[in-house]
Amino acid sequence: MGCVALSASYGARGDQVGRSAAARLGLPFLDRAIRATVASQLHLSDESADSLDERAPGRWQRYFSSTAGLSMSPIFDEMGPIVSPETFRSATETVLREVADTTGAVILGRAAKVVLAGRDDVLCVRLDGPAESRVAQAVADGRDEATARKDQKDVDSARDYYLRYFYSAHQEDVRLYHLMIDSTALPVDVCVDLVVQAARARFGAAVS
Repeated sequence: MGCVALSASYGARGDQVGRSAAARLGLPFLDRAIRATVASQLHLSDESADSLDERAPGRWQRYFSSTAGLSMSPIFDEMGPIVSPETFRSATETVLREVADTTGAVILGRAAKVVLAGRDDVLCVRLDGPAESRVAQAVADGRDEATARKDQKDVDSARDYYLRYFYSAHQEDVRLYHLMIDSTALPVDVCVDLVVQAARARFGAAVS
């Protein structure tokens, strides 16, 4: 088996490309399932887990600019302190490595491109494009334009800060990826073809 670590900016249709590529490669598609698995292992409510997610708007910006370390800032619910963001991150990394060592998957987000970097059985892919084009795609997919513009800024910023804080990395760093695609300039099926061909070339017969 192998893994595709798929990174996608807001509006780049990461979910569509990821699901289709996973189906063609015969691999599971994992996105929110990673968060759910970690939440279950740490006995977190859905609300608490969502607050620790890499996409939580505003959360990582506030942490990144804070002078206090993340390990000093646990998440609270009605029962009191639960886990720190560092603990959640570490548990997420463990799940990612277990998936890579067993079933393989197409993994959307979760900093998989950094956590699984250097493995011969992992292909790291970035879907991106100009912000205006990505907003236009989100609107074409049914989002209200004002909401799409706000979400583009919030979600992209949250992911950027998450990667910067925990891994001292930047989304636009070409060294993180084997393949980068402007998914606003190419149809979804072409993007899927590129990911599948690249994965098969990297993994060889394992996913043919």
